[in-house]
Amino acid sequence: MSFIVEQAGGKGSDGRQRVLDITPTEIHQRLLLYIGSVEEVEKLEKYLA
Repeated sequence: MSFIVEQAGGKGSDGRQRVLDITPTEIHQRLLLYIGSVEEVEKLEKYLA
């Protein structure tokens, strides 16, 4: 989902880093996912920092 959003001009994040930069360590690994416009996701990342 994050890939599709980024191709459409948005951003995907786990609150700290870009989701597509995360290397999975388990086959069924789960993580938080925030997707939306670049401005809104960056605002959320600043809030969570």
